[in-house]
Amino acid sequence: MDPVIVVGAGPVGLALALALAAQGVPSVVLDEGAGPDEPRTARTAVLRPDTAEFVERLGCVTAREAGAHWLAWRSMRRGQELRRLTFDEDLPSPLHVPQHVLTQGLRAAVAAHHLVQLVTQSHLDTIEQDADGITAHTRGPGATWWRGSHLVGCDGARSTVRKLLDIRFPGRTAVERHAVAALRAELPWPGEAVLHRLPPWRSGGAEVTARPLPDGVWRLDWLLPARAELVTPESLVARIRDTLAGWCGETPPYELIDTGVHTLHHRLARRWRVGRAFLAGDAAHLLGAVGTQGLDEGLRDAENLAWKLAQVWHHGGSELLLDSYQAERRTAVAAKLRAADQSLPVLRGGKGLRSYLPGTARGHDALLADGHLGRGALGALPVYAHSPLAPPYTDSQTPVATAAGAPVEDIVVTTPDGSAAGLRDRLGRGNLLVVLVAPGTGVWDRRHWLTAGVMPRLAAAVAALPVRGELLVTEAYPGASAHTVLLIRPDGHLVAAFTGVRPAELYEAADAARGGAPFLVRTTSTVDVN
Repeated sequence: MDPVIVVGAGPVGLALALALAAQGVPSVVLDEGAGPDEPRTARTAVLRPDTAEFVERLGCVTAREAGAHWLAWRSMRRGQELRRLTFDEDLPSPLHVPQHVLTQGLRAAVAAHHLVQLVTQSHLDTIEQDADGITAHTRGPGATWWRGSHLVGCDGARSTVRKLLDIRFPGRTAVERHAVAALRAELPWPGEAVLHRLPPWRSGGAEVTARPLPDGVWRLDWLLPARAELVTPESLVARIRDTLAGWCGETPPYELIDTGVHTLHHRLARRWRVGRAFLAGDAAHLLGAVGTQGLDEGLRDAENLAWKLAQVWHHGGSELLLDSYQAERRTAVAAKLRAADQSLPVLRGGKGLRSYLPGTARGHDALLADGHLGRGALGALPVYAHSPLAPPYTDSQTPVATAAGAPVEDIVVTTPDGSAAGLRDRLGRGNLLVVLVAPGTGVWDRRHWLTAGVMPRLAAAVAALPVRGELLVTEAYPGASAHTVLLIRPDGHLVAAFTGVRPAELYEAADAARGGAPFLVRTTSTVDVN
C-alpha cells in the first residue's frame, strides 16, 4: 500500500512520521531544506509533560538529555515576589529544550526506522487526489512524483500545502513581540523559571521572563511595546546588562550565546482536511501569546491524527473518523486562541480601572501562570467531550476522576505478559486499551492473571471488539470503584468507563471510537502552484 506523505521535516512532521511508524504505517517525509537546522540556542521549546512523554515514546532521547526540568516557577511584580510554585508530582515541570536539539533527536529516530523515508531538497508544487490515493509532485535536484494514501501538511506558517488546498488562514498579526537572548550566567534562582512584570529598572519594559536550560544557560525574553520598536545589538545588550544588574545587584559575568526577535501571530486555518489531505502544526494554527505553546499543540495534532490514519491505512475508515481530527483538534486550539485573545486586553491593556482594583496584580499573575504552566483555559490539556467519536451515554457507564474525552492518568498496569508498566507506555500502538480496575491484583500470580476472576469473560469481550484492543489490569484508578472497566483511545483519551464487564456496551463504545464501520473515502481534485 502507498505510504502517508508528510510535507515538512520540523518537529511536528517528524513526530507524525514516527507515530505512524510505531503503528506499522510507512511514510515519506518531504523536506524542503538540505538537512538539519542550524543550531539556535535562543529558539527553544517548552513541552508540557504529555508532549514530552510523547516525543520520548517516539524514540527521541536527546530532548530529555539536553533539556531542563525546572525546580520552581517564580512570579514577580516590580520589586515584589507574588508567588513561588514548586514542581512535584501534583504540578509536574515542563521540559525546556532548544528546538534544534529536539529536531535532531527526532531526525535520529527517523534515521533508525525503516518505515520512514526522509527526502531533502524536495519542494512541493502540485497535489492531485483521486478515489484511491493522493499524488504530490516535488521540484528540486530529484524532482519526481510521489504517491501516497494520504498527505499531511506540516510545513509551517507559510504552508505550501495550505495554499495548494486554497484554505484561508485568518487571524491577527504581531500579537506580541519579544526580544530574546540565550546566555550563560549565574542568576539568583538556579533551576527556576522567573516571570517578572514591570521590573523597576530603566529598560525592563512591561515583562521579562527567564527560563533555565542545562549547563547554566538561560533564555531571556523581553516583551516589546506594541509599536514597531527597532531592536539593535546595542539596545539588546543594554537590556541584558540592566536586567542582570536588577536581579543580581550588579551585572555579573555572562556569556552571550544567541539573540533574536520573536514575533507571535494568532491564526487558525478554516479547514484542516480536504479529502485525503490534512494540515497540522503551524500550517493549521499559530498561537503563543501570554505563555501558550504552539509546538505543544502541533505535537498533539500529530498524536491525534496518527492513530486515525493508521486505522484507515490498516483497516479502512469512515468519513466520521477522518473528520474527527478537525472536529477535535481545531476546536481545542480555537478555545485556547479565544482564551488568549480575551486575556490580552486585561494583561496588556495599560492603566485602565482594572489596574487599580485590589488583587489585580495577583489575578494577572495567576492568568499568566496558567499559560506558562499548562493550566486553565490558556494551557490545560484538551478534552474532547463533544467529539463525534464519543459513544452515546448509557446507564452502564460510571463517572471516574477523568472525564470522558480527557487524557487518562498514568497508573501502573499489568500487561498481557504479566509484567508491570505505566499506562502511558502502552499508548501510540494503534490499540484501544481496556483496563480493569481490580484491587488486590498485586498478589496475583502474574503468569495466570488472565484466567482469574472475571478476566476470561472480559478477555473474550476484548477479542470480539471491532478494532484491536489490549487488555490491562490495575490495582486502582482515581475515582473508580472495583471492577470498573475503562476504554481508552490509542492517544490516551478516555472513551468511557463501565460498571463491570459489559461486552455489548464495550463493543458499541469501541465502534463509536473508530467512527463506525469503515468505507472508502473517494475524493478527486487537482491543485497546482504554478
